[in-house]
Amino acid sequence: MRIPIHGRGTPENPANRFEALAAERDDWSDPDDPLPRTRLLVDHTRSIITRNDSPDVGFETSINPYRGCEHGCSYCYARPGHEYLGFSAGLDFEAKILVKPDAAALLRGELSRPGWKPQTMVMSGVTDPYQPVERRLGITRGCLEVLAEFRNPVAIITKSRLVTRDADLLAGMAEYDAAAVAVSITTLDRKLQQAMEPRAAAPEMRLATIRKLAEQGIPVRVMVAPVIPGLTEHEMPAILEAAAAAGATGAGYIMLRLPLGVADLFIAWLERHVPDRRDKVVSRIRDLRDGRVNDPRYGSRMRGEGPFAHQVSQFFAVSCRRFGLDRDQKPLSVAAFRRPGLPQLEMFAS
Repeated sequence: MRIPIHGRGTPENPANRFEALAAERDDWSDPDDPLPRTRLLVDHTRSIITRNDSPDVGFETSINPYRGCEHGCSYCYARPGHEYLGFSAGLDFEAKILVKPDAAALLRGELSRPGWKPQTMVMSGVTDPYQPVERRLGITRGCLEVLAEFRNPVAIITKSRLVTRDADLLAGMAEYDAAAVAVSITTLDRKLQQAMEPRAAAPEMRLATIRKLAEQGIPVRVMVAPVIPGLTEHEMPAILEAAAAAGATGAGYIMLRLPLGVADLFIAWLERHVPDRRDKVVSRIRDLRDGRVNDPRYGSRMRGEGPFAHQVSQFFAVSCRRFGLDRDQKPLSVAAFRRPGLPQLEMFAS
């Protein structure tokens, strides 16, 4: 078994399923050989709005300022996407980050088009828009400035306290019912969190993030995500109670998903960090997934099926009622959307 790399979710860099050849370093324990540093690669994409038609996710359009994620979450379902770039779903995913410096300009162009239909934009649909490099590059901030200028509604999903940096923009948009944030909390056990999500904010920082956003009048929800059966599902009431006390007004949860190579990476993580729980976790996952470690079917992949999935669902519903997180959430509004400068142009055209 490979030795863990400090600050990384996995030391493995398995073969890319699309490539015929692969090279992987066996050992990172040599003190004379430097550990892998994060590399930033420029993504010269020509469009920034991603569309999807999945019935599971609840949104059609999203913005992903980054591809790959330095948070390094060992369970991240987005890891296989890095293979389309010629990289590995393992260490490459958290150490080779593609950045989109033109994101704000591209977004401005797409929102300015006459054919753009205002709708809620999600940041980020895949990897965290507030991962560590955002502090320096500010690409997410630039996109938010454009969305605020157009008053196009935005919903943010993050594990990072860096989102509070942009509370000024989000609070302004919230006045038009055009902004909301979901803060993801997997566990309140800091030791477990650090092993599982090595470069993400500590649990207490995420609760502080909820509190600060709520104090600024920004609608904020907590996402208990992912729920890891046999490891974290028992924490659901405590997470919901702490989030409600911090100011969250709604909640959701997603069951652990292990698509493609993520399954092997996460099972190796279990063996490395919680070997005594490994068999129980894998057994519970199979119970949820009809004997498999992953079920990609719509309607099942986010929640699972069977008695244990039903038990978790009921556990969540009861806890939400208990802590006041079961209230209907006010939908974001497109009523205030505008195209800056358009009224003046229309005036001269008339």
